Amino acid sequence: MSDLELMAASLDAIIDPVTHTGLVASGRANGLRLADGRATLVLDVTGLSVEARNSLEAQVEKVLRQVPGISDVRIAMTSEKVTRPLIAIASGKGGVGKSTVSTNIAVALKRAGLRPGLVDADIYGPSQPLLTGSEGRKPEAEGQKLNAVETPLGIPLLSMGHLVAPGQAIAWRGPMAGNALSQLVDADWGHANVLVADMPPGTGDVQLSMVQKHKPAGAVIVSTPQDLALIDATRAIDLFQKANVPIIGLIENMAGYVCPHCGEVSDPFGAGGAEAAAKAMGLNFLGRIPLDIDIRTASDAGQPVAAGTGPHAQVFEGIAAKIAAWLAAQGA
Repeated sequence: MSDLELMAASLDAIIDPVTHTGLVASGRANGLRLADGRATLVLDVTGLSVEARNSLEAQVEKVLRQVPGISDVRIAMTSEKVTRPLIAIASGKGGVGKSTVSTNIAVALKRAGLRPGLVDADIYGPSQPLLTGSEGRKPEAEGQKLNAVETPLGIPLLSMGHLVAPGQAIAWRGPMAGNALSQLVDADWGHANVLVADMPPGTGDVQLSMVQKHKPAGAVIVSTPQDLALIDATRAIDLFQKANVPIIGLIENMAGYVCPHCGEVSDPFGAGGAEAAAKAMGLNFLGRIPLDIDIRTASDAGQPVAAGTGPHAQVFEGIAAKIAAWLAAQGA
């Protein structure tokens, strides 16, 4: 076995964290050279978090220094810009459970085999640190770019809730909020191959910055069944359509309440409104999520129901499957 073959064999003993094959077999390690005891190579770190990059670099240097005849190791790390489709989870008004839905969709997409990152684009009212159990964590920066925070759910997240003190009001005008949004979206998302953006309610400055600067691949609209929520949801749909952002579909949240004592189903917010609206507008209906205390308590505990089993997890599994199928059809 030649020296270069020995180098390649040593590198293939290290498992690529994305493809789960050896580094040479996956194409992550290439350009191998050995001269006068110095080993050089190019290490492609595209799609890896900073922590994963550092770990991989250390492993490469360690195994190569164990190869007879190698006294020095030089590693050139390179990374291509990764284009990730961004899915905006939006509503025309507050109080429809959009943030809880966003978290559960991200979890369900992960369980479906994607690698989602979660952007808390609700600059003035960030809630994702609580919903993901990542309160108190602070993102690090590399140069001018933030590194996404790893959450206990295994989903990278960035939120203004990670950057300001708990309870601190964010009283910024539109341009500052737009700049903050860009810092979150344009961060280092590591291995994520799709971003889920929890949008603020309404159709204001942050929404305009998102559609103009970051061009979501598609939008999911969350509404309750009641007429007032549907009127506001229609405004959100109009905003995205005017910006040529495709509407992936509508979700009807808080649809039906099952009494835990008698089992009777009631509809405090009405029933079927979002589904009927989707049909009237020629849009996909993605699913109906019940009004259930288990969803709320699990979210407050940072343990979304989509991460578990049972009927609620299955609801989000079905919604995520439709979103994943839509992404696949777009070639994203």
